Amino acid sequence: MKVSIITITYNSAETLEDTIKSVLAQDYPDIEYIIVDGASKDDTLSIVNRYKDKIATIQSEPDKGIYDAMNKGVRLASGDLIGILNSDDFYADAHVISDIVKTVQSAGADGCYADLVYVDRNETSRVVRTWKSGEYRHGQFMRGWMPPHPTFFVKRAMYEAYGTYSLQLRSAADYELMLRFIHKHGIKVSYLPRVITKMRAGGQSNVTIKNRWRANREDRLAWKMNGLQPGFLTLIRKPLSKLLQYLPR
Repeated sequence: MKVSIITITYNSAETLEDTIKSVLAQDYPDIEYIIVDGASKDDTLSIVNRYKDKIATIQSEPDKGIYDAMNKGVRLASGDLIGILNSDDFYADAHVISDIVKTVQSAGADGCYADLVYVDRNETSRVVRTWKSGEYRHGQFMRGWMPPHPTFFVKRAMYEAYGTYSLQLRSAADYELMLRFIHKHGIKVSYLPRVITKMRAGGQSNVTIKNRWRANREDRLAWKMNGLQPGFLTLIRKPLSKLLQYLPR
């Protein structure tokens, strides 16, 4: 099984090298690494070019935002399985992709997800919060559940069948895509019960309580876009649980 990993960058020089190194350190033999840059103005491309011999595709051009860039990466991908690793994030160890592939293949699944830890932005050895996903059962999205997107791997065929990231949403298109794939269309997903991704604390929709509630409005729109009605717990539990994940221990 060929695995495509996509990293989206824009002025990511501060953290990108950790991301790249964590991908290149993987022990899985068939990885296609794709970097889609939004025409960065800092040293991002200089860092990327240090590793260009080990990166399958490097594209740098203006885009319409992070989800437009993700869609570009998906269109460039030729792997059987696709994962997206943000330029603030990095894999926990060298066995992540091997374990993901084993999990997908042994379960005969269309996709896979795992656990994630938030780490201090500067001191990445310090864990701020743990996101433990747990096994998925149908209907859990109605109760405010979602898997962490940086741990989500899905077969390219699912993008071909059910579409890519919606550009109607500014901060919740990853949630909408997983809702569409898993809840609406019922793709088979398997859970890998271990931490595979480390995410630096902070992010577009998560930095403040105000931003988190704004993102929750987008979550509700995601349900509407799919012709679905969210459950009460979706509207209450999801924003509260997300807020707890960004508060320090």
